[in-house]
Amino acid sequence: MSEAKIIDGKAFAAGLRERVAGEVAALKAEHGVIPGLAVVLVGEDPASQVYVRNKGEQTTAAGMYSETHRLAEDTPETELFALIDRLNSDPAIHGILVQFPVPAHLSQDRIVARISPDKDVDGLTVTNAGRLASGLPALTSCTPVGCMMLLKDVLGDLKGKRAVVIGRSNLMGKPMAQLLLAADCTVTIAHSRTVDLPAVCREADILVAAVGRAEMVRGDWIKPGAVVIDVGISRFPSRDPVKAAEGKTRLVGDVAFDEAKAVAGWITPVPGGVGPMTIACLLANTLTAAKRLHGIGA
Repeated sequence: MSEAKIIDGKAFAAGLRERVAGEVAALKAEHGVIPGLAVVLVGEDPASQVYVRNKGEQTTAAGMYSETHRLAEDTPETELFALIDRLNSDPAIHGILVQFPVPAHLSQDRIVARISPDKDVDGLTVTNAGRLASGLPALTSCTPVGCMMLLKDVLGDLKGKRAVVIGRSNLMGKPMAQLLLAADCTVTIAHSRTVDLPAVCREADILVAAVGRAEMVRGDWIKPGAVVIDVGISRFPSRDPVKAAEGKTRLVGDVAFDEAKAVAGWITPVPGGVGPMTIACLLANTLTAAKRLHGIGA
């Protein structure tokens, strides 16, 4: 059996950003509407700072309006909520994203509940989660949406496929399962308490790993020819001693890539697979939110 084909998320995301930019230009020309995204960062988490900077740059590159709000680590909930309330009522802002994780004194659930569902481009509010589960139009979490785009690109129709999602988070596992179900897959959600997890994974035509445990999924967990979508990202020191001494890191997914590549039919690499899709889908969600808020065919 030949090695798995690599799913190039970086190239797909570039095409998606290009399409979004074209739609943004048309929306501005035809309706005078410029989609606006506000990103809120509380604290100094290094990884979050990189993500937020990338989101701002790509938002602007797509022709959208971008705001970034950086708040101190000890910002009280009342101050954060006042900012969210202001963004909820700002007509120039169509999407609001609070970068998680937040400092321990703040509640992620309370923050999410404060964001208007119409501007919830992370798809985390109870309203959007409920709409997704009910099969109604919803703003849906960006990473699962990106995974679905990649799956449909390589498989076409997903009808009848057996899908296993490892992970049950509100941001990834649950919405991923709902999207697969809506595409007529037979879906299993697996997790840390699943009995004989390797055997469950071997049933999957589509295996989505989203648990954040480096190289947990081994090659012998995978059904020959399956599509493997690796959502996990863990950072380790570079194998190069010089680079490691400089603080350089390497990224590792939830799947033992070399082992899996020898068995799977298709696989996403880490980096360069699912990661680039997340921000591209955030831009697409912001565009959708802008259209809906203005009653323009979305």
